[in-house]
Amino acid sequence: MNYFFKTLLISVCVIFFAPTDAYSQSVTDTIGLPEVVVTERFSDREIRSTAPHHILTADQIGQLNALQLSDAVKHLPGVTIRDYGGIGGLKTISVRSLGAHHTAVSYNGIPLTDQQTGQIDIGRFSLDNVERLTLHNGQEDRIFQPARSFAAASVLEITTAAPRFTDNSRVNGKATLRGGSFGLLNPSLLFNGKLSERVSATLSGEWMRSRGDYPYLLRYGLSASDSTSRERRINGDVNKMRLESSLHARFSDRSRGDLRLYYYHSERGLPGATIYYNTLHDSGQRLWDRSFFLQGHFGHAFSRRWELQADGKYQRTYLRYLDPSYLGAEGKIEDIFTQYERYGSLSALYRAFPHLSFAASSDLISATMHANRKGFVTPTRLTSYTVVAAKWVSEHLLATASLLDTRTFESAASGVAGSNQSRLSPYLSASYKPLQGHDLRLRAFYKKSLRLPTFNDLYYPQVGVRNLLPEDAEQLNLGFTFGSSGRWLQQFTFIADLFHNRVKNKIVAYPTGNLHQWAMINVGRVIINGADVSLESETSLTKKMLLHAGLNYSWQSALDRTDPQQVNYGHQLPYTPRHSGSAHAALEFRELQFAYTLIWSGARYSNGYNDAAYRMQGYADHGISLQRTFPTRFGSFSIAGEALNLSNRNYEIVRNYPMPGRSYRITLSIHY
Repeated sequence: MNYFFKTLLISVCVIFFAPTDAYSQSVTDTIGLPEVVVTERFSDREIRSTAPHHILTADQIGQLNALQLSDAVKHLPGVTIRDYGGIGGLKTISVRSLGAHHTAVSYNGIPLTDQQTGQIDIGRFSLDNVERLTLHNGQEDRIFQPARSFAAASVLEITTAAPRFTDNSRVNGKATLRGGSFGLLNPSLLFNGKLSERVSATLSGEWMRSRGDYPYLLRYGLSASDSTSRERRINGDVNKMRLESSLHARFSDRSRGDLRLYYYHSERGLPGATIYYNTLHDSGQRLWDRSFFLQGHFGHAFSRRWELQADGKYQRTYLRYLDPSYLGAEGKIEDIFTQYERYGSLSALYRAFPHLSFAASSDLISATMHANRKGFVTPTRLTSYTVVAAKWVSEHLLATASLLDTRTFESAASGVAGSNQSRLSPYLSASYKPLQGHDLRLRAFYKKSLRLPTFNDLYYPQVGVRNLLPEDAEQLNLGFTFGSSGRWLQQFTFIADLFHNRVKNKIVAYPTGNLHQWAMINVGRVIINGADVSLESETSLTKKMLLHAGLNYSWQSALDRTDPQQVNYGHQLPYTPRHSGSAHAALEFRELQFAYTLIWSGARYSNGYNDAAYRMQGYADHGISLQRTFPTRFGSFSIAGEALNLSNRNYEIVRNYPMPGRSYRITLSIHY
């Protein structure tokens, strides 16, 4: 009892007597209880986690010169972004060389899906209303979550800002206007309203437009002495809009829920690959994308031992692709795909003992795709995920275990449906603190997961194969974390991990009778070894000057071990650098902030056959920004200027898709 009152007294003192600005920087999560308010820094979660767990808060994102989600994710260790250039170019994420199909993207706790391609274009997501980005390798230590969250090899979790109110305020928000090179114009608005003591709502929207017509240097060969020409990217324009609303309710001290509505619309040009002496190639391709979803969450605590939560979602996506320059009988290619998805989840948590808890969750997903192609089979996939999990927490040991059962049931309105699949996927992780006085932890995890064949793999004309097996992935991770804090060095975090991944039954495209007819088959086998190192620090140089700095480094050996008779056996996977990393630093002095960012990559190959003809040189991309904040009677006003790719480096992440050179942005925003 004495321990309880001491804890209560210390917590109340921290809450009421801590400076406001320091509190906002160090406190990142708050849990309301009848007696006390418990606070936690997100860096502590990274240190305690049993599997690599990296968090970018809204403040950190603001220091990274990031416009889109893909710009920020490049600063996470082990991440490779395949970027097809420009604001409107496709951007997909691969974690530790497992590919975009093995990486799930979650939006406020519920995964986003694309049954057609199996990968999410993260370039479509804005950072304007994002409160936190979290990358989970393996899976999160939180066992009380939907079963679908246990399925992927890694998860990128997007958490948007929830409404928060201080004093007696009932309204707050933010308005932003951003402009920059190549015709960039990006206004946005966020509004939070307190409808009652138990109900609040948010409404946000943004519009973005850009010509995307940046200049680049076209090289006509690999040698430095070969001819070059200055060209300008065409058909790289983008026009997109996002509208989002949410309703948050606290029904009682034990029940909470939220409802979210999301709509996204875009039209963009698809700049083709640069071709010597024909830079107008594929200049007319267009892509229209519309996405709508409604998702809800409800949680109730029956007692200190039992909790229940339910999640649901309805999603509709529309995709139209047009190529008016196709040299076929119709003189064009026009594909229209519409996907419908219905999702439901029920999860239960039982705290059996002070250190031990159990969870069970069951999810059911129904997905259907329609197309305008004649004779399209119109497939439907019913997928069930069921998981049981356990978690042990003590002062020195944190351990989790789970077993996931995945089953799919394929059907088609016409034609032959794909084969049904079923798998059991185990997971085991542990983190151990060997020393009492130091925050040093040793950790390890093992996970088995799978990547289901996509609708394109199974049903795309002249490609789809109905009896494809899922890709099986195995992950093993060993590492340690260390954290420290002091008077001057307010925070120091060092994380290092070694990992070994292997993929069996890899789905690859294989030519059949001729180059115009390909088939998807299970022939691939990939062995991946690597290491990730991450360092973060926060230092008080003076009473009014604070320095944030971070460094990430990744080494990856991702080798094709499919067939010893093939010439590419033992070669590095395409677009996978052996060495890559990032760095950032931000200096804060009163209302002024100066930030520097660096993204760099070593050499890599554009083909699975690592010949010199396919070798792509490494690159480094530097950026700087300067921001000043002014308090006004209407709220906090800030102005920021950014210079991107400061060295004007001409480089490509994907061959023949050049990235923009030096560019500039200016941002005006007010928090009211």
